[in-house]
Amino acid sequence: MRKRTMSKAAIPVAVFAASALLLGGCSTSSSSSSDDAASAPAANAQPRVAVTYEGGVAVLDGTTLEVVDEFSTEEFTRVNPAGDGRHVFVTMSEGFQLLDTGTWTDESGAAQTADPELTDLIFEADTAGHVVRHGGKTVLYADGTSDTTIIETADLLTLDGDLPETEVVEAPDAHHGVSIVLDDGTLLTTIGDSEGRSGVRVLDADREEIASNEECPGVHGEGTAMNEAVVFGCEDGALVYSDGEITKLTAPDSYGRMGNAFVTDTSPIVLGDYKSDPDLEGYLLSAVALIDTEAMTLQVVELPEGVEYTFRDLGRTPDDDALILSADGSLYVMDVETGEITDEFPVVEAWEGPVEWQDAHPALTVNGSVAYVTEPATDSVHAVDLETGEITSTGELDGAPVEIAVAAG
Repeated sequence: MRKRTMSKAAIPVAVFAASALLLGGCSTSSSSSSDDAASAPAANAQPRVAVTYEGGVAVLDGTTLEVVDEFSTEEFTRVNPAGDGRHVFVTMSEGFQLLDTGTWTDESGAAQTADPELTDLIFEADTAGHVVRHGGKTVLYADGTSDTTIIETADLLTLDGDLPETEVVEAPDAHHGVSIVLDDGTLLTTIGDSEGRSGVRVLDADREEIASNEECPGVHGEGTAMNEAVVFGCEDGALVYSDGEITKLTAPDSYGRMGNAFVTDTSPIVLGDYKSDPDLEGYLLSAVALIDTEAMTLQVVELPEGVEYTFRDLGRTPDDDALILSADGSLYVMDVETGEITDEFPVVEAWEGPVEWQDAHPALTVNGSVAYVTEPATDSVHAVDLETGEITSTGELDGAPVEIAVAAG
């Protein structure tokens, strides 16, 4: 373990981020934090939306979806909320670059706005990967070294031209992984090396290992549910860390991969993507996993015929329901207690699954009672009122949207 302050770096423009292609179709925005997923924004907040497209990122007004500003980037980048309601991390070849969306709530509770800025502040990382927000900490993971960088989220709101001091926790071997810090300082981080990934280890606040489990082949993704129950996906089920213990939940299929978790901090149930055929061609999935972190159960729910989605197409509502953006163009609402579809909102035209996971295809993210849905076929983004199912606004972009993240204000 060591502490260090990261330095500024120059902005690389129009350089292909080859390292990002190694991330393997993982969700890094919707699933990464119970602090962000389906959270209720402040009543007077002015959200802004960051959307990537080939060679650029646009910042949109969260209500009108008009473009406030846009910036040139590397050819392929990813975006993740920083957790402070103002900044978004742009994941590129140098590391995690801070995009100031220009919206925040001051100490008096008043909403403030300013011009967005793609800053020159970069948390350097070898193959920047997952971003996790939880318990007042923002955690960055570098796949090339497996360094875990821990930031006090509040420090991102008081930047004065330099990045804040961070804690960096090293790992024995580099792998595509993820880490999370709990309220008491406990660090959960994945186990793996260049040959594969196998499980999770738990480090106390002094970074001494206190627990581990290597019964999770292909461990990928995490989510924190009610009472800080943390779920990690496996190729044959999931691991759940709760009350100091790690429990393995086995999938009903010999190959049953859950790779991304979608959570709220008011529900013990985790929504996960689910794949039961390792030889399945394409990226469209037709079942979801529902993991009850109190009952310690894993249920697989087959979706109605024609309802299919990718890792970019799941979310949660403020009422803890599941959202599924389907390739038939509709946004479906599922009761996570029963697994039943309770509503359907037509949003976009029907679409086909991507050939490669990086390819632009409809994506979903949620901010309070608003769902933002991208439609690459029309270079547009839609805001959907989750109470009525109506599209309240549509924004037009200069290119096909790829990834989307919200700064809640």
